[in-house]
Amino acid sequence: MAIDVATVRKVARLARIAEPEERLEALAQELNGIMAWIEQLAEVDTDGVEPLTSVVGAGAPLREDVVTMGGDVTAVTFNAPKSIDGFFVVPKVVE
Repeated sequence: MAIDVATVRKVARLARIAEPEERLEALAQELNGIMAWIEQLAEVDTDGVEPLTSVVGAGAPLREDVVTMGGDVTAVTFNAPKSIDGFFVVPKVVE
């Protein structure tokens, strides 16, 4: 399907998009490129492929919810710039 300048002008008017006259030819070429790409998709063999209408049915794998005590305090605060008695020390932000 070839898209010409008249078709681009009509679509732009229907979509209420103001396009300058000198830009219409470039838009027609871009749209023709998109249509050629869509035609390539028709060549893909989709026999035996179940149509996908939603990803809601596919659940995410869940891990076991295990309660811990937060691990080793020294390991948790090891990379902190400053810590006191197992707590992170940060600058005061509220006055």
